[in-house]
Amino acid sequence: MATLVLLSDRVAEDALPALPAELSASGNDLKVEPLSVASIETVLRVAPELVLVDAAENPGQGHAVLREGANRAPGVPRIAIVERADLERLPWAAVADEVLFPGAPTAEISLRIAMLRKRIGEPAEDTIRLGPLALDEASFQVTLAGKPLDLTFKEFELLRYLASRPGRVFTRPALLREVWGYDFYGGTRTVDVHVRRLRSKLGPAHEHLIQTVRGVGYRAAEPEDDRGESF
Repeated sequence: MATLVLLSDRVAEDALPALPAELSASGNDLKVEPLSVASIETVLRVAPELVLVDAAENPGQGHAVLREGANRAPGVPRIAIVERADLERLPWAAVADEVLFPGAPTAEISLRIAMLRKRIGEPAEDTIRLGPLALDEASFQVTLAGKPLDLTFKEFELLRYLASRPGRVFTRPALLREVWGYDFYGGTRTVDVHVRRLRSKLGPAHEHLIQTVRGVGYRAAEPEDDRGESF
C-alpha cells in the first residue's frame, strides 16, 4: 500500500472531492497535514510516494510549501491542486511535477498519478484487463483480442473507470460525476450515448463487457461473466 500526503488546511473531501474515491479504488493510504512549510518535516519522516499540496484557497502559501518541498525533499513527487484562474499567477512548473484542478474526477486523478509514476520511473501497473480487453493507461491504447480499438478520450475514461472496478454498479449521475467531473453540466443521457458507442465499437461478440443494470446504471462484467450476455 502506497502512502500519499495531502498538505491542506481542509479535509480531503473539500480540497479534492474525488480523491477519497481514487484512494478507495487504488488502495492507497492518505495522511493529511496542515498547509505549512513545517509539514515538510512530516514528509521527510513519512517518505510518501507523492505529496499533494492544496494551493486552491491560498495560492501564495501553497507555492511556498511546494518550493520548500522541492528544496528539502526533491525526491518526492509533488502535485499542486490549483484553481484554473491561478494557473498563470505563479510559476507552478518550477515547484510541482503535476497539477490537478479541485473538480478533477476520479478517473483524471488516477490517470495523472499513473502518468507521474511513469515519468519518475517508478513501477506502476499501467494495464487494466477485462476479458479480452486491455487498456494501457499510460499510452491510452486499447486492444480487443489483440486488435487496436479506436476510442475517444471520454470513451477511454468511461471504459477505464468501469473496467478497473468490475462487477460494481454505478448510477448514471455517479458516472457523470466521476468521469466527466463535478463542473460538467450535461445530462445523464451523455452517459447512455457513450455506453452505446462503446458497445458498438466492442461489437456483438463483446458488447456484454459493459452491462446494464435496469433501473440503476451500468457495470463492467465480472471475470466469470465475461462470456455471458448483457442484460
